[in-house]
Amino acid sequence: MATTRTRIPEGYADTVDWMYADHQRILNALAQAGLAVQDYPDRLQKGDERGRAAARAYPIQGILKYHGMTDWDWRTTFLPSISLNNDAAHTLTYVAFEPDLESDQVIIGGAPARGRELARVQRTIDVVRDLGHISSRAKAISHNVSRAATTGKGLGTSASASAAVAMAALAAAFGPEITRNRRFLSCIARLLAGSGCRSAVGGVSLWLSYPGISHENSYALRLDDQDQLAEMALVTVPIDSRIGLKTEQAHKEAPQSPFYKSWMQGRCDEIIECLNAVRQGDWRTIGQLAELDSIRRHGVTMSASRENKIIAWEPEDIAMFRMCNRLRSEGTPVYFSTDTGPTVVFITHARHVSRVVEAIGELNMGFEAITGRVAGPAELVPTERALVELGVAPY
Repeated sequence: MATTRTRIPEGYADTVDWMYADHQRILNALAQAGLAVQDYPDRLQKGDERGRAAARAYPIQGILKYHGMTDWDWRTTFLPSISLNNDAAHTLTYVAFEPDLESDQVIIGGAPARGRELARVQRTIDVVRDLGHISSRAKAISHNVSRAATTGKGLGTSASASAAVAMAALAAAFGPEITRNRRFLSCIARLLAGSGCRSAVGGVSLWLSYPGISHENSYALRLDDQDQLAEMALVTVPIDSRIGLKTEQAHKEAPQSPFYKSWMQGRCDEIIECLNAVRQGDWRTIGQLAELDSIRRHGVTMSASRENKIIAWEPEDIAMFRMCNRLRSEGTPVYFSTDTGPTVVFITHARHVSRVVEAIGELNMGFEAITGRVAGPAELVPTERALVELGVAPY
């Protein structure tokens, strides 16, 4: 298999050897857990110049998180990460290759995509187009659907959008069978938003990455392959960012933190601990790791600049974090998790959901509390049905 090299950022060459060694430790732990890794395809058939397909994917919530890109073009990062798929929302995306189009057309949430938003979708489609030697332009229509009145900031819908467009584009180009190769799918799903690779494979999943890793080896793998976390429940509280926080800003700044390399160094042991917890159905350890790493990542990102600190949380977040401490002291195990923005996902056992929702209401902050479970992988959707859901007349 030919490999595509990715960039090693300035100032991080000294991390490559020990991060690669940690990568091998993780691969060994996966093998010992009986988790098989599919081969990346050596070659593909000629793509369909008129292919079309649709896919649905779910947003992610970080457990062991990441910030920072080592290679912005290939969307690889400094350290491996683990997340879970959250059924509080989903993204539905339709992709069609159409020879008569003069340029790519991308519609997101009913509006034409432009600028950086358009470029990120085109990056995924361009790679698929190149792999299939397809000359047609593409039409992509995508929409986020939330069970809440607002998706807030930090719900992880960029990941679900990335997974959905990748799956739809691959199925349109090569047929549905190719999407069964989850390693390949996750690599392509990484190209719009890195976490899209984990959204693609579903459940609780691990994304392998380190500085200089090849594109083909930076993939995601689902860890809960036997429904080990059926009793784990999620309560999502969407919160908007009052500062208009952009995730890419945080990715650019976080590696400047003096704490960043220490964050990287501790990751391998935590990945293996989380892997073992998932395999044993130990949702409490997963919640503990998610809560602790929420604080660590915020500290890393907030300490990256001397002048303008990225403070992603809102004041209401602190009240909810303290609520978790209080509930645990009263005998209700619940743990908070935040990603880039202030949206909070609480991890608990199904039998404690009602108490957690009640406690959120007792804070009198007016936020919704969306109850749910860990969601599955990206999935193909019949194109006509998808077009109806997207509000587009079939054609």
